[in-house]
Amino acid sequence: MLAGLPIRKIIHVDMDAFYASVEQMDNPKLKGKPIAVGGGGKRGVISAASYEARKFGVKSAMAGNLAAKLCPELIFVRPNFERYSEISKKIRSIFLDYTDLVEPLSLDEAYLDVTINKKGNPSASLIAKEIRDRIFNEVGLTASAGISINKFIAKVASDYNKPNGQKTVNPEEVIEFLEQLDIRKFYGVGKVTAEKMYQKGIFTGLDLKQKSLEYLDENFGKSGRYYYYVVRGIHNSEVKPNRIRKSLAAERTFRENLSSEIFMLEKLEHIAEEVSRRLTKSKVAGKTVTLKIKYSDFTLQTRSKTLQYYLSDKSMILETAKDLLYQEKLNNSVRLLGISISNLNTEKKKKPEQKTVSVQLKFEF
Repeated sequence: MLAGLPIRKIIHVDMDAFYASVEQMDNPKLKGKPIAVGGGGKRGVISAASYEARKFGVKSAMAGNLAAKLCPELIFVRPNFERYSEISKKIRSIFLDYTDLVEPLSLDEAYLDVTINKKGNPSASLIAKEIRDRIFNEVGLTASAGISINKFIAKVASDYNKPNGQKTVNPEEVIEFLEQLDIRKFYGVGKVTAEKMYQKGIFTGLDLKQKSLEYLDENFGKSGRYYYYVVRGIHNSEVKPNRIRKSLAAERTFRENLSSEIFMLEKLEHIAEEVSRRLTKSKVAGKTVTLKIKYSDFTLQTRSKTLQYYLSDKSMILETAKDLLYQEKLNNSVRLLGISISNLNTEKKKKPEQKTVSVQLKFEF
């Protein structure tokens, strides 16, 4: 018996090396070859890498020049986000044949709640297999899936048999699965947090489970409570088809490092224009402007200002970003600038948390 678990059947579908796979599908000459989407030029950063490239250690968010050293035969491909969006919509239409409870996380992954589904199929595992088969037959790409009682476990499970596989964690298997799981596999535990956990003797879910709520709160702040509950199989977040956007941003990486604020203002104007365009397109506005600065040594700094009113106009965004730029002296030359708008007028006040109820989970997965 697992306390506090709603009876749900959740599937997490994750496309395999999505951007790279689309490029290989569209250009047969790239099939079977190590490719990287993005990353071209001495200052490029990789958006995605094919599995052939990953064997050499190439991965997303890696500098292109480093990737080229790891894999001398690496082929760089310019990203085509319009094409990726087009394919993503086709995949999403397949999801909607099974349930309206589809929560996209990005172009290449989504949660589906199939507890009650349009096919009347009691097996979430069979639904996941059918969806993956349809994606392959109708779109031409492979996908992996995780199936379990909540979003957290389903997402962890989807990475288990990648690529082109799936894993089901049945209700009665949840606790053992989480206890044996390497702490690095826990969704929400990044590299820095994993290192910190290692230093404190936390290597598996079982190690984490043995720590008290007070200990985790003290050592991991706000995330401590999250870790305490998910390792016990408790994650009550529902699949939300219309997720409320919490922020909107745009950023630019420069060909050459900038050391003068005057040159940066010109770049900020273009970024502010793009942010304003996206806000207008999404029909939202926000009160908090955040300026993101990445220095030439790759250190990151953010500066924020919250206004008394909502804004979406380019000139007002730019004016606030300027104030933030001149707020304090720059630490170094700058390789990237970004502007994000948060505290949007779409956000709703949180409802009080409901008390959890203990239930016995006995239904076909």
